[in-house]
Amino acid sequence: KPRAGEQILDMAGGTGDIAFRMIRQGAEVTVSDINADMLEVGRQRAEKRGLEGLAWKVENAEALTFANGSFDAYTIVFGIRNVTRIPDALKEAHRVLKRGGRFYCMEFSRSLWPGFSELYDAWSKNVIPKLGKAIADDEASYKYLVESIQRFPRPEQFRAMVTEAGFVRAAA
Repeated sequence: KPRAGEQILDMAGGTGDIAFRMIRQGAEVTVSDINADMLEVGRQRAEKRGLEGLAWKVENAEALTFANGSFDAYTIVFGIRNVTRIPDALKEAHRVLKRGGRFYCMEFSRSLWPGFSELYDAWSKNVIPKLGKAIADDEASYKYLVESIQRFPRPEQFRAMVTEAGFVRAAA
């Protein structure tokens, strides 16, 4: 729920999908990504949609150049599992947020349900890459997607990492 006038950092947001929703609410959004080409895709998409007022900046989530306390909120959607040093990125997120700032992370995870977990893992490894090949002619990217989800910490581990980074109220 972005608020008008809030400063929000959308990290790993190169294509602009999340930022486009927030700017419509009147927030001032900085879209950052380590990949300049992704940011260019986002800029072009924003231009086609007539969206103005977004800032675009190449940044590494593990070593941001923004001043302490620069943002009211920080979002990272389907991006933190691609960060090399997640604890560093979380500490940086905490650092650039104002006191009382909000951190929002949306990420894929593995199932914790007994029985279903094994079935889902098998489906992910065997079906998702094949779907990627059939739909996008890109089996390798979808294989990487599955592998990166497998490597990502379980929800309780990730919540502990968020708390360790300095956030007070962490919830899954």
